[in-house]
Amino acid sequence: MRQTWRWFGPKDLVSIDDTRQAGVEGIVSALHHVPTGAVWSPEEIALRKQQIATMSDGTPSTLTWDVVESLPVSEDIKKQRGNWRSHLESYRESMRNLADAGIETICYNFMPVLDWTRTDLAWRLPSGATCMRFDLADFVAFDLHILQRAGAEEEYPEELRATAAERFARMDDAAKDRLARNVVFGLPGAAENFTLDDVKTHLAEYGAIDADRLRQHMAAFLEEVAPLAQELGLRLCCHPDDPPTPLLGLPRIMSTEANYTWLINAVDLPANGITLCSGSLGARPDNDLPGMMERLGDRVHFLHLRNVKRETNEIRGDFHEAEHLGGDTDMVALIKAALAEEARRKAAGRKDFNIPFRPDHGQDILDDLKRQAQPGYPSIGRLKGLAELRGVIAAVSHGTKAA
Repeated sequence: MRQTWRWFGPKDLVSIDDTRQAGVEGIVSALHHVPTGAVWSPEEIALRKQQIATMSDGTPSTLTWDVVESLPVSEDIKKQRGNWRSHLESYRESMRNLADAGIETICYNFMPVLDWTRTDLAWRLPSGATCMRFDLADFVAFDLHILQRAGAEEEYPEELRATAAERFARMDDAAKDRLARNVVFGLPGAAENFTLDDVKTHLAEYGAIDADRLRQHMAAFLEEVAPLAQELGLRLCCHPDDPPTPLLGLPRIMSTEANYTWLINAVDLPANGITLCSGSLGARPDNDLPGMMERLGDRVHFLHLRNVKRETNEIRGDFHEAEHLGGDTDMVALIKAALAEEARRKAAGRKDFNIPFRPDHGQDILDDLKRQAQPGYPSIGRLKGLAELRGVIAAVSHGTKAA
């Protein structure tokens, strides 16, 4: 398993020097400053590769840009309206430029409007560490009382609406603004940053798009990009919905094993694959992560290894980011399944037998609390998670051919 680390570019408060000291082998990055729908030029790609390859004192870092996360799919493409055809051609050109630069793995998602969503970005744990959390009642308070989405009341049970109303009544203006920012105004890695008015406009435009229609649009997208990826030697890998349930009345179509089975069958090419995120999918109690790795592993091109602790047994409920070995996903079983898949690939002569993974998210601990890097992406919290994952990998692979 190839150890990688997400880096958001020169403005990231966790530097390439820090990343190098963490002992990872490759970097996961993106050109976040390039507007969604625009082409990633060869010059911009080359610059990011150089930044990754160079430490602050000018010496080589020995790190390479292994995975793009993400090459964003525009809302116009998802809705098939506006500039979607030109955005699609820009996407294909960006793929060509990335392939020319020697980058082979591209992560993307097809979540409408909202990218990954949390209601609290610094929830305090009993230890004094902080983590990200999704509280359904707070989210409903945002939906009903801040966004004031038409028809939202009908989507929530009376008891949940009452709890949300009580929460909202206790919030001062600062708390309301903070909740709105957490949900809407952009998180690191999000394709676009929206205002409340932007969200309302998008919601209106999605009014006639149900899950079946969104799947049709995604299939059309895949029919355009997956064959090109196959031709170029690229691996596309779709990230799951986060959380893996509908939000704001919008369809979410990458939340379960059945969804991913549909994905790989929609355009049945090896290049059309999966980002298996154990944290996103693990927020649902009906998702079996080790089983998904066993059954769908042939198409898993990228792994996000993190854990969440579900606070309810509901499909749609509260959860928070746990320690990497401390949540509800059996991380040891998942890693065993990943190593078994690598062994199968190696025996079959696949050049992509070494699956890249990154320690996804992390709790803010120790100096992370002062550094205040991007939410979910602290230096020490992720390093702790990576060390735990390394230990599992070493123990599971000890004395086996997969080692």
